[in-house]
Amino acid sequence: MRHRVRGRHLGRTSSHRKAMFRNMACSLIRSVRADPEEYGSPKVAGRIITTVAKAKELRPQVEKLITLARKSLPIQRKADELGTSAERNSEQWRNWRKSEGWQEWNQAQAPVLAMRRKAYSVLRDNEAVDILFSDLAETFEERQGGYTRIVKLAKPRLGDAGPQALIEFVGVRDRVSTKGSAPVVVTDDEEAVAEEQTEEPASEEAVAEETATAESEESTEESSEEKPE
Repeated sequence: MRHRVRGRHLGRTSSHRKAMFRNMACSLIRSVRADPEEYGSPKVAGRIITTVAKAKELRPQVEKLITLARKSLPIQRKADELGTSAERNSEQWRNWRKSEGWQEWNQAQAPVLAMRRKAYSVLRDNEAVDILFSDLAETFEERQGGYTRIVKLAKPRLGDAGPQALIEFVGVRDRVSTKGSAPVVVTDDEEAVAEEQTEEPASEEAVAEETATAESEESTEESSEEKPE
């Protein structure tokens, strides 16, 4: 029986599998700041290509880390209010370091430090942790889950013909769906108003011709009345 055996083994031991997903998570997070023009960097920022099975196993691990970073944002902002803008090791900074303000700041900063250490225990990469808590946390601050997407690729992997997929962060290359929009219902009154608005106004030449015709008709009527019987 497979009690408490969750996830895909992927033909690897537990230690090998854990190290592999750690490297993949770091590669995906660090690709956010990647420069496409730099040699060896990914062509598209915030995206890596792997197999479908690995992408499905990697997705929940990365999203849990982003949720952890999102929770640290309000705590970090409250701690920043208690901090000081003085330069480190200056006289003003040393006085603040010995005051009660530093004790309050230290207590407010402690949960954020614990969250960063927890993320570092998973990633083991300082740059990836910095990107996670600075860039990705602010990007997905208002989003309640679903930070990544998996897109299957038509071309299989060269060598073993394994099905490939790309995993990337959402929000940059999102496609706007136009399906499901309700048809616009137009009433008879609205149609009549629209027809009146679309009618072209009469030109100046047509108005002048109508005025001249009316004046000629009036003159003929006056002349006929003035004739003797």
